[in-house]
This record gives sequence, structure tokens and C-alpha cells, in this order.
Amino acid sequence: MNLHEYQGKELLSSFGVRIQRGIVAQNADEAVTAAKQLTEETGTGWHVIKAQVHAGGRGKGGGVKLAKSLDDVKTLAGQIIGMDLVTPQTSAEGKRVHQVLVAEDVYYPGDSEPEEYYMSVLLNRSTGRNMIMYSTEGGMDIEQVAEETPHLIFTEEIDPATGLLPFQARKVAFDLGLSGAAFKEMTRFVTSLYKAYVESDSSLFEINPVLKTSDDKIMAVDAKVTLDNNALFRHKDLAELRDVREESPIEVEAGELGLNYVDLDGNVGCMVNGAGLAMATMDLIKQAGGEPANFLDVGGTADAARVEAAFKIILKDPNVKAILINIFGGIVRCDRVAQGVIDAYKNMGNINVPIIVRLQGTNADVAKDLIDNSGLDVLSATEFQEAADKVQEVLS
Repeated sequence: MNLHEYQGKELLSSFGVRIQRGIVAQNADEAVTAAKQLTEETGTGWHVIKAQVHAGGRGKGGGVKLAKSLDDVKTLAGQIIGMDLVTPQTSAEGKRVHQVLVAEDVYYPGDSEPEEYYMSVLLNRSTGRNMIMYSTEGGMDIEQVAEETPHLIFTEEIDPATGLLPFQARKVAFDLGLSGAAFKEMTRFVTSLYKAYVESDSSLFEINPVLKTSDDKIMAVDAKVTLDNNALFRHKDLAELRDVREESPIEVEAGELGLNYVDLDGNVGCMVNGAGLAMATMDLIKQAGGEPANFLDVGGTADAARVEAAFKIILKDPNVKAILINIFGGIVRCDRVAQGVIDAYKNMGNINVPIIVRLQGTNADVAKDLIDNSGLDVLSATEFQEAADKVQEVLS
């Protein structure tokens, strides 16, 4: 589950991570009120207006602006709220901006020049350990840094038996070229950041940039936080931060129905039981010349009601030209799934796309007979290749 920048910063701050302070606003008038309050609390004269959407690259799309007066705050907030923000991480249609973060200006003059760093905390899946990835090249796309100057990216892996050790936090500060007060600030920042990551059960922290201010403070100017959905039962307060406006409406509806669904860009809808089989089915569709329109795992109880719900979700996508149902009857009997498909088809009336049903496992032969004798416009298959051939046939 992704958090907005302002939510991520609130989470970090609760663990002692210094952040660029800000107040969220839903409209231009609230933005002006927030700016006045920030000036009173922080002394900032300028304000940064930041679109709050679940996407990076907001500045490139015009979603981050500097306001040098209250009039600017009102004008810029009014322009950003309600816009469809297009960034390198959104679709061509962009994402609608419902709120902005009015933040303090932290690039003030002082004894030294401000410096920007990149830092993230995530799981290194090849080693099974958390790691801190960091670079002196903050403010840039980390992919570009990795491609052009890979020697400027550092990593620090954390042993789960010991957690982050003090010398590792100091090493991060040293590799970033810091000294004096900034060095001590960075070690505290890294320690608090890692503690926040572990105790919130997050799967990703990305802070870009981490800023060394002109008076040697270290703070998070941005915060991309992704929480582990599987651990949200332990964090009811964090689960309440979910903003379904930022998610695919179809995925939200599928989740409410208990279906594991991910929307994709293809033309063949998938209905499968089991994540591994679903991935193999997507490969099958690609080999048959199609493109998967979704990942949909109906789970082990593929009864008529569940199959009907899955049909309705798949058919909400206008790009779907065929549906492949691929069920392995281990826990659930294939004949029950077949009857569920038949009942769902009849309940829904006419379905205007071809349906291929491949059932394998317990009572697969009975299931095939049920499908073949149902009188419905449904093609049955028992082998993977047979299903692939029929997908290719209906697409052509």
C-alpha cells in the first residue's frame, strides 16, 4: 500500500526522522491558511506547493511549484488541485490531483551550500536481507544514476540477527562525504530511518532527496513509502491511510470481493486459481500471440458466485477480446468449477467474448463433459497446449 508524501513524512517524523515540514490542503483557500500557519511555526518566507499523488516525477509534470508570496500560494495551489498530472510514472491520462502539500522552503542561505542525496531502504531479494541504498546524486532518477555512474551508488546490507549497527550508519555518512555536525546528523537520520522501516513493516522507503541544509541539518525533503499489505493487520492506524482514489477502480472492487486482481494492458482476460498457475497462464497467452489483460487469482474456492464476480470484473475492461479460465482442481473439484462457470454464464446472460475453459485435476473428465454438453458458447480444453491453440484461434 502506497502512502502520499505527507503521510510518509508523518510516519518518518514519528520515529524521529527530521522532515521538511508541511500541511496538506484540499483547496486554494486551505493552502493559504496552511502557508500562514507554516510561516508562524517555521519562519519560512517561501512555500513549496506539491501535488499529492502516488507517482514520482511530479516536478517534471508541473506538480511541484515554488510560491514566493501568499498570492502565489493561492494561484499555484488552484492550478495544481484538480489537474490531471502526467509524469513518467503515470499513464498518458495522468492522475487527478485532489490535494497539495504546502511545505516550508528548506533551501535557505547559510554557512555552506545545501547538498542533495538519494537514500532508500528495501529488501534485497537475492540475499534475503534489508539494505540501504544511497548516493551522492540526490534529486535525480536513480535509474539514470545507475546506468551512467554506477560507482556513485552505495549499498549497506543489514544482518537481520543484529539489525543496523552503529558503524554501518557512520559508514553511510562517510561515503556521502560528510563531516562534523552533518556527519552526526546523518548517522542519526539513517538510524531513525531504518527503525521506521522495520517497525512499520514497510517494503520500500525512498527519500529523494535527503537534504543537507546550509546549517548542516539532515532532513527528508520527499518521502515515498510503500507498506507491506500482508502486515497491515498489525498496523490498523496505517491501514486507515489508504487512498483508494489513487488506485485502479477495478482493482479496488476486486479486492472488496476477495479477488486477487491486477489490471494490465492486454486483450485476454485470465481467471486462474493460484498465483503460480496465473503467472504460467500469462506466459501461455503471450506464446499464443495475445497479451494478458489482467492477473486474477480466484483462490481455492472457485464456486459459482466467485466465478460470476470474476467474470464481471474481467468484462469491465473494454480491451478484453477473450477469456481464458485455467483451473487446477487440487483442493477444489473441477466439476464444481465447471458447474460454477455454467451457472455464472447463465446468470449473466449473453457474454460477448469467447471463453476458453481449461480444467485439470480432480474430476477433470467430468468437468469437460459438463462444459461440452452445456449448450453454451464455451470452449473446453484439458491440456495447456490445447488451451493455447484455442486462444490463438479465437484471437485470429
